[in-house]
Amino acid sequence: MNVEPATAPLAPLSLPASLVASLALVRHGESTYVAEGRFQGRHDPVLSPLGERQAELAAGRLAARREGSPLPLPPGPAAAIWHSPLRRAADTARAIARAQGGVRLLSSEGLIELAQGEWEGLLHGEVHGRWPSELAAWRRDPLHAHAPGGEALSDGARRVGAALHELIEHLAAEGAAAGRPSPDTAGDLAAARGQPVPGYPDPPVDGRAPEPWAVVVAHDGISRLILMTLLGLPYERFWSFPFNLCSITVISLRDGVAALRAHNLSEHLAPLAADERAAEEARGDRRGAL
Repeated sequence: MNVEPATAPLAPLSLPASLVASLALVRHGESTYVAEGRFQGRHDPVLSPLGERQAELAAGRLAARREGSPLPLPPGPAAAIWHSPLRRAADTARAIARAQGGVRLLSSEGLIELAQGEWEGLLHGEVHGRWPSELAAWRRDPLHAHAPGGEALSDGARRVGAALHELIEHLAAEGAAAGRPSPDTAGDLAAARGQPVPGYPDPPVDGRAPEPWAVVVAHDGISRLILMTLLGLPYERFWSFPFNLCSITVISLRDGVAALRAHNLSEHLAPLAADERAAEEARGDRRGAL
């Protein structure tokens, strides 16, 4: 069993108090490995035909986010789309970029899935049969146990934190360039237009651009780490937040605080309900390996 020694707590991510922005987290579509029930990690399978359809539907939901069941995201195009360089995430990101009208794509090594060592490429049944105690430990205590030869959760969290730091700096620069009001003047502007409905984005004021927002297309394990890092949750709760294939999660960043606005939304995948694999994923029956 690979058991990590106790380490110092990871430093929480510091958010600029002046930053007003939103993130849409999207897990990639189904890959050929997910369809076959294999552990993925750093292996690089392509999207399956079902995964390509999932990516297009997620892209359409983000592009038409004010229609149907609205997403709590600002109007206007995304500032950029950050994605893992692995093909299942990169191809999902490209579908979203096309639907957004050519938004810039930024590949980030920090968003690559957690390495699964000797389990990568193997079927779930094989891993369970050869490493039952290691797999049970990984499920029970992911902060201190991992796949043989795989990546420790704390190491993955550190590189995710570095990737988020770069992303947040970019969003802060986008907000400043767009002329977002400073914290000193934001209250006066809010009073002038009337208090908006709590929890909803502020509308544009005096021609000012809306708050910047970005899309992050990553993997199950990385998406979990992003969410916990931004919300300051203990990494021991790694398995508590599922991310279905091509689901959408929205996090707002305001006054130095991250807030979860929507999690694991997948209504846009309803047209695929007749597909048995898609239906299992939507119900959470398939616990896809990282």
